[in-house]
Amino acid sequence: MKLTIHVPVMKIYPSLLFFSLILITLSCNTDPVKTADLILLNSTVIHVDSAKTIPGQFIAINGRNILEVGPMAEAADWKAKESRDLQGAFVMPGLWDNHVHFRGGDSLLKENQDLLPLFLAYGITTVRDAGGDITPAVLQWQQDITQGELPGPRIFSSGPKLDGDQPAWPGSIVVTSSSEVSAALDSINVIGADYVKMYDGNLSPENYYEIIRQAEERGMKTTGHMPMQANLLDAVALGLDGTEHLYYVLKACSPKADSLTALDLGYGMVTTLVDTYNAELAEKVYKTLAENEVYVTPTNYIGHILANVLDEDHSKDSLLQYVGPGIQKTYEGRVKSAERARASGNSMRSKTEGQFMSMIKPMHQAGIPLLAGSDSGAFNSYVYPGESLWGELQFMVKAGLTPAEALATSVINGPRFFDITSAYGSVAPGKRADLLILEENPLEDIDHLASMEIIIAGGAVYDQKQLDQLLKSIKNNPQ
Repeated sequence: MKLTIHVPVMKIYPSLLFFSLILITLSCNTDPVKTADLILLNSTVIHVDSAKTIPGQFIAINGRNILEVGPMAEAADWKAKESRDLQGAFVMPGLWDNHVHFRGGDSLLKENQDLLPLFLAYGITTVRDAGGDITPAVLQWQQDITQGELPGPRIFSSGPKLDGDQPAWPGSIVVTSSSEVSAALDSINVIGADYVKMYDGNLSPENYYEIIRQAEERGMKTTGHMPMQANLLDAVALGLDGTEHLYYVLKACSPKADSLTALDLGYGMVTTLVDTYNAELAEKVYKTLAENEVYVTPTNYIGHILANVLDEDHSKDSLLQYVGPGIQKTYEGRVKSAERARASGNSMRSKTEGQFMSMIKPMHQAGIPLLAGSDSGAFNSYVYPGESLWGELQFMVKAGLTPAEALATSVINGPRFFDITSAYGSVAPGKRADLLILEENPLEDIDHLASMEIIIAGGAVYDQKQLDQLLKSIKNNPQ
């Protein structure tokens, strides 16, 4: 028997077919609208690495991250909760201050915390805390800032400094043996510190080297002061990652270094080191530092301030009103030290100032990654958070760097030290949306940093009115 299968035939209506084809075409050719929290329109993006600007750009931001950067013609593909027309303003990565201090003990906790808005007011979105005696509070601020509960820059911290059995600063961890070095590094790891900071109160050269050796085995970054009895290039061979201030580089550049070390003069050798600085030897030293990617933080601005602290009247400084009375009291120490030095005829600071400035350009040309750091904080007299980093960048330019090269010591080399350039260092998709928006181009003049209009930090947008309110909240006697 033959089986017959009847297949029903669908009746096609021309109008239905027409609209179906339209829907299919739209679904194939229309991309979904892209969404963001914030879009910056008509911006001029600054590329610090190439010293170039690209006008007519939009920047799409979600939370703390940049989603897209592109020409304004493509901005129509995006929808955002908020958009801002920058009308050609310049956009660059937020500044990094790579050497600051929070310290002074529990009685100064609040005054230290109140310094955080000052960094924002000067376009600084990240700081590298170089050690103090209020580490638990600093780590809490670090967490609160990350969670958006406290206005301030992101903080990378060394935690306590590592020093000898007579530490120069309270809160330091004493290390006098290999086992104590190991225990100290365990402690640094447990608290979640970001790197290891060494200090030379009376840290022995042997323990200085041991810290570097053990930290290198653990994959921990090391930087800090060096005992004047030690040898910088020996430390570099062990894996030293950075050196703070220029005394130790200066020592390595003097052919008299070994004989001066034998005399056990400590910092008393510095004036002789200046007099015996040798350019040919320096070239070899700089090459070694560059080949080993040793980061050097010059801190020349604070050197200038302290060298002239007795000759400048700081009582009328505009930023003094944002520094608490307890921290202001700590400024007396440096002033009295300068008075003693002048009375004894010690001119070390004034003598090193010019020498250190002359070393900046050759170090940069040799390929040494320089870091802009202010050394601001309690006890460092009249070196104000925020303003002092601008001062350091200005000194970089005075020393012979271009504005772009100076800015790179902050916004590029800062994250480079921590191996996080995938998230920082440029205005690009996938990077953190920590941004500084300026009316004028800082690549043309470093002083154009003062034309700052808006800062975006940690997902929050601060215009000048909001920054003024933040500063008013920390003013000593707000009216």
